[in-house]
Amino acid sequence: MANLVRAGALAVAALLTAGAAAGCGSGSTGSADKPPASPTAPAPAHQDGSGSDSDESPGKLPALPAALTGQQLDWKRCPAPRKAAGSAAQAPGGRWQCATLTAPLDYRKPDGETIGIALIRSKATDDDRRIGSLLFNFGGPGGSGVASMPGHAPGFTTLHTRYDLVSFDPRGVAESSAVVCQDDRQSEASFRLDFTPDTPAEEKAYLDDAAAFGAGCAERSGKILPYVATSSAARDMDLIRQVLGDKKLNYFGFSYGTELGGTYAHLFPENVGRMALDAVVDPSADIVRHSRNQALGFQRALENYFKSTGTTAEAGTARVVRLLDRLDKKPLTTGTGRPLTQSLATTGIIAQLYSEDSWPGLTASLRAAENGDGSPLLKYADGYNDRDQQGHYGTAHHAQRAISCADAKGRVSGDQVRSAHLTDFRKVSPVFGPYLAWDLAGWCASWPVEGEHATPEVAAKGAAPVLVIGGTGDSATPYEGSLRMVDELGEGVGVQITYEGEGHGAYLNGNGCITRAVDPYFLNGKIPANNTTCS
Repeated sequence: MANLVRAGALAVAALLTAGAAAGCGSGSTGSADKPPASPTAPAPAHQDGSGSDSDESPGKLPALPAALTGQQLDWKRCPAPRKAAGSAAQAPGGRWQCATLTAPLDYRKPDGETIGIALIRSKATDDDRRIGSLLFNFGGPGGSGVASMPGHAPGFTTLHTRYDLVSFDPRGVAESSAVVCQDDRQSEASFRLDFTPDTPAEEKAYLDDAAAFGAGCAERSGKILPYVATSSAARDMDLIRQVLGDKKLNYFGFSYGTELGGTYAHLFPENVGRMALDAVVDPSADIVRHSRNQALGFQRALENYFKSTGTTAEAGTARVVRLLDRLDKKPLTTGTGRPLTQSLATTGIIAQLYSEDSWPGLTASLRAAENGDGSPLLKYADGYNDRDQQGHYGTAHHAQRAISCADAKGRVSGDQVRSAHLTDFRKVSPVFGPYLAWDLAGWCASWPVEGEHATPEVAAKGAAPVLVIGGTGDSATPYEGSLRMVDELGEGVGVQITYEGEGHGAYLNGNGCITRAVDPYFLNGKIPANNTTCS
């Protein structure tokens, strides 16, 4: 089953840019950014009372007991993450502390069974001027905030002076009861399948594998599957706020973290403090349009890459299509003994379109593949698929799929892909369109848990102003999504900031204009002008 892009993980760009040079040790957190079926399904995800179709307010759910809202966290020195993507899985050390928050498994039953939510923090460096906590989510869904927060922290040095930097593993992710669906052997077999099937046999193998993945999730993680939706994670964020002692939630969300932040703002508008959303997921897109948006975004990024090399978009696209067609007929050998298939090559190309810094590696890996060496593209694909050099796969893409399918009602069949979507997606992107169209049929088909909504609800009437940052060259979350987020947050809430540049996410690119818009907002409450543009 393809581990394809959903919202994306901000970490992908940095990890894969460094990972190729280092041999792509452990891969990305979220494989987004991005990562079924049991006949005996657990209860639908929306039964936890946190679905947004009915525009529920927090008051419609039972109040949380004082044992949860008043709990005291036992902060201790952080251990090494069990699998920290793109790192040597070392303990962060220094000022970093870790703890586990107790939260309801089902928010409809707050006195019932509980789940542990893993947290990490580093206290503000200027304690005398401390504002409070600043909570982060770096994307996915499926990315581990506990593993990635220390690596990203240098990009928030100024904010760290007055905020405790805090992140967490959302429910179903890493240290927070990780969803597990298959073992390494099964993952290896899945990633060798043809994700753009051309024959009935290839299509059957692809869809059978998708069903087996979902059945494996139900068997190994069925207890938690109904309760990993974004709405429940947003409720966890409000519990984190209360337990940390913050009157309002201050939050910085990237990629999928923007959907999580928008969902929080909808559920708890009165609790929104200072919030910024960067690399924005389109809240108006259903499962089909989301995939189509990404086909468009990655095609744009590929064309921009080729233009930077002096090649026309048309010629560059045709070059990649020829390479992929050749691999479809005959995979390339690599130094690992594992073949570079058409699907793995597409994944390897996608991995290098998250950041302009990866473009030189894309040049080298495309040239190598055209000359018969598939090793470089395979390394990028392995990093993206969360595979280390020993052949072990992480579970980020398991959680990614579980959360996505708990959220989205959309279910698409193979027949629908062929009849209604494949031609359109191919027109949008000859390179990525077929890959993302077929992903529709495999991603949530026959998933054992019902999705909550067609599109996430982010309307946040009465919330404090929220910064919404969209990049014109963002591959995984195209720019148009930021405009729609501003519209859907509601009048007087969303503040649009446009970054005219490449890459998935703007703030951590170090652009001074973006920094001057965002930092004073978090530090002093200074709201930048709506429609601020940075280049």
